[in-house]
Amino acid sequence: MDTSVTNSLSSLADARHPDADWSSLTTRDRVRFLELEGYVVLPEVLDAQLLARLEEESERIPTGAVDYSESQRVADQLEYRTDLLEIARLIGYPPVIDFFRELFGDEVICTSYTFGMSRPGHPGIVIHADAQPYGATMFAANTSSLVLVRVLYYLDELTPERSPFKVVPRSHLSLHADANPSQRYLSHPDEVMVTCPAGSAIIINQRAFHGNYPNHSDGDRRMLAISYRPAWAGPITDIEERDAERVAAMPAEVQPFLASLNTRRFAFDGSNRPEGMRREARGLSPHRWGGDGIE
Repeated sequence: MDTSVTNSLSSLADARHPDADWSSLTTRDRVRFLELEGYVVLPEVLDAQLLARLEEESERIPTGAVDYSESQRVADQLEYRTDLLEIARLIGYPPVIDFFRELFGDEVICTSYTFGMSRPGHPGIVIHADAQPYGATMFAANTSSLVLVRVLYYLDELTPERSPFKVVPRSHLSLHADANPSQRYLSHPDEVMVTCPAGSAIIINQRAFHGNYPNHSDGDRRMLAISYRPAWAGPITDIEERDAERVAAMPAEVQPFLASLNTRRFAFDGSNRPEGMRREARGLSPHRWGGDGIE
């Protein structure tokens, strides 16, 4: 196993940064940026009071080390933690869910919820894609859905030294073998460093190649990561159903987002010319971005 540091401390000064004013983007701007670039930032989407409550609850999450570093700690299945109510309610956080409803035009389903902590000495998460069209041992068929996005809520400020997010913009659009989602890269010359204040969120297309930089600071970088998909985009094969009792124990406002992971709404036996075909669909048009949608 390669445990190399992805980026040296001395290399951070040469990192590329996105040229975007995140706070000025409209909802349609955000849809366009996410669809074209593969990610978008929602700066300080968590208010100070909510952020403080999430920080307090995160201290009670037991974590385990990943196989390549004791300094990268994770915990999963937070979608069933009834003892962490503020964290649980984040599944249905209105500012982000409203954006996903506009993005998907469909019912929103939560597919996973994890906590990640990059401690000082963390060597960096290598560049990878989360979505796996055929499934994978590490991710199972839950990541095989055609459309998957993940929102990364940062409880700590991302500085160049404290494990900021990295992404290869537009990598989700590539049809080349180098974009085979099974590929992983230690670094890439076109990677972009994304920094943001605590309480911000970064939304990614899970087909985009991304990772994070090493933690060269003396503080932890904590993150809550929730994955979602539209109801129509189910996995390639049936997967284990949610435990109905565990779902019923969650806050009522969260339960709608914990629908069956096998929900699929598409016409497998569709005909060439079904009855009732429409002559317009805003979600297919560049006009969904506002204006004429075309530069």
